[in-house]
Amino acid sequence: MGKITGFMEHERIEEGYKPVAERVKHYKEFVIGLDAQQAKVQGARCMDCGTPFCNSGCPVNNIIPDFNDLVYRDDWQSAFAVLDSTNNFPEFTGRICPAPCEAACVLNVNDDPVGIKSIEHAIIDRAWQEAWVVPRPARHKTGKKVAVVGSGPAGMAAAQQLARVGHDVTLFEKNDRIGGLLRYGIPDFKMEKTHIDRRVEQMKAEGVVFRTGVVVGAAKDPLGKGSKVTNWAKETVTPEQLDKEFDAVLLTGGAEQSRDLPVPGRDLDGIHFAMEFLPQQNKVNAGDKVKGQIRADGKHVIVIGGGDTGSDCVGTSNRHGAASVTQFELMPQPPEEENRPLTWPYWPYKLRTSSSHEEGCEREFAISTKEFIGEKGKVTGLKTVRVEWKDGKMVEVPGSETMLKADLVLLAMGFVSPVAGVLDAFGVEKDARGNAKASVDFVGGYATNVPKVFAAGDIRRGQSLVVWAIREGRQAARSVDEFLMGYSDLPR
Repeated sequence: MGKITGFMEHERIEEGYKPVAERVKHYKEFVIGLDAQQAKVQGARCMDCGTPFCNSGCPVNNIIPDFNDLVYRDDWQSAFAVLDSTNNFPEFTGRICPAPCEAACVLNVNDDPVGIKSIEHAIIDRAWQEAWVVPRPARHKTGKKVAVVGSGPAGMAAAQQLARVGHDVTLFEKNDRIGGLLRYGIPDFKMEKTHIDRRVEQMKAEGVVFRTGVVVGAAKDPLGKGSKVTNWAKETVTPEQLDKEFDAVLLTGGAEQSRDLPVPGRDLDGIHFAMEFLPQQNKVNAGDKVKGQIRADGKHVIVIGGGDTGSDCVGTSNRHGAASVTQFELMPQPPEEENRPLTWPYWPYKLRTSSSHEEGCEREFAISTKEFIGEKGKVTGLKTVRVEWKDGKMVEVPGSETMLKADLVLLAMGFVSPVAGVLDAFGVEKDARGNAKASVDFVGGYATNVPKVFAAGDIRRGQSLVVWAIREGRQAARSVDEFLMGYSDLPR
């Protein structure tokens, strides 16, 4: 490394935020990234650790020590080349990834880890600014046609990789814009959608054909009768049609089937899945009109679910002008600091406070909803009870029942599976969790039981991170390429 003792001389520098009072008035990004000098200092903190656990802690295996050192040496273009070699979309991960690489940083054993995510963010923003990000169309076409179903990060990564080796790739998306849950699940204040738009333009120049508003599945009820999954499709394409038109099909849909809370009163008005609430606001931000939009203005909002999706509901509700926002978490409150000797280099169990929490939110831990209370068909409150965990089982705390006021309840308890109707339409075998059954083996990986049909991303592994979706999309692209050509030069 260029600065062997840098980790002893410099402290971690965090990215900044614009003031709460300013940022809750809009849906624009508010993170203040590192400038070139700050990024250089962070790069200097990267140790000559011998075994870079950050590299294996990163799902796409970013070559982190190398780009850290290049930033320290002020060679930004080479740093971008290194980053681009493993990650198709670092502007996505540099904004919304929880950074498992930093948890795995050797410096994190007894100090603050290197700000890897902030360096990645700085590199890719500089690359776009300097016009280093350019289309890389294939020099020769193979004549093979591939359909990619689902335009989230897995589908986008796979489509780009396959197009770059000369296949004719068509990317299908059931909604009206490309991006999947990146587009309609993640709020604009965490990632503005212009980042997706310019990647789409790059991929078009590389030969990818995008078909939006097209749902792939059975001719009748492709997502299943009564499905609450967002679907703005105007056209349905069946698996049989894809089988006739394409040499391979790669399924990359998201795990969009939300976990429900079947307690008394669930059918009251004012109780919605997070993935009914969040996509509507993103659509409005894009300039569309949404009839009957779910709004939190002046309401007492309760978000059930303590993860990132719940946090996104908190931030969106605050921007609507909610009277109050409370977030429930079933599990006990985690410790503020992890037990590093026990957890490193793995993802630690500790309390995490998001920027949305800082904007205004009461957090309730170890709490369970027993019943929704309503008047005239509308939710007005919740009956809750405190819980504790004994011998791995949740038990209610006697005498801890209470009532809380609520005008809007948002269910953000995660996702149970991909849309079963899509897998059933293809005849794809499912695992015990309802995901597409396919291995990640080097030979034959990502192939399903159906000839020439592959699966990658959340539809195969279940609800996961954007960075895992990118990894699976890249690896599946290699498997598809090898299936079509007998060999593949694409990276694993």
